[in-house]
Amino acid sequence: MKRLIPDLFFLIAFISFLSLASCNTPTAGEPWKVAQLLEPAALAATINDSAATKPVIICIGPGAAIKGSIETGPAGETEHLAQLKTYLHTLPKDTPVVLYCGCCPFANCPNIRPAFNLLNEEQFTQHKLLNLEHNLRTDWIDKGYPR
Repeated sequence: MKRLIPDLFFLIAFISFLSLASCNTPTAGEPWKVAQLLEPAALAATINDSAATKPVIICIGPGAAIKGSIETGPAGETEHLAQLKTYLHTLPKDTPVVLYCGCCPFANCPNIRPAFNLLNEEQFTQHKLLNLEHNLRTDWIDKGYPR
């Protein structure tokens, strides 16, 4: 029993370390870090809180459906990625920015990677990707979040 307690403590400490370390590391081959994924409920709460500072919310997909978001068009297309770049040049680099598409699951989305890479290249410091794992309908609209 005496040996079990130190081993258990070490295991818990090691798992905690791995959890914290993963927040600052890139998500398996993706341009964003785990800490840069924003859960839909968190964004919805910010939008609904009249006292909260609102991020700039940019739809980089086929249609803006989130309250207060602006649409730059599907970022997988060169002309729309250029529109996004032009818009970003109007913002300070420390502006909180939330990108979303929602056309399909992340694995298949042609828009999120070019747009997120652009914010990285432009050296934005507070950008996040809305974690729409399935699509905009399932992860935002069907949950009744602000539109």
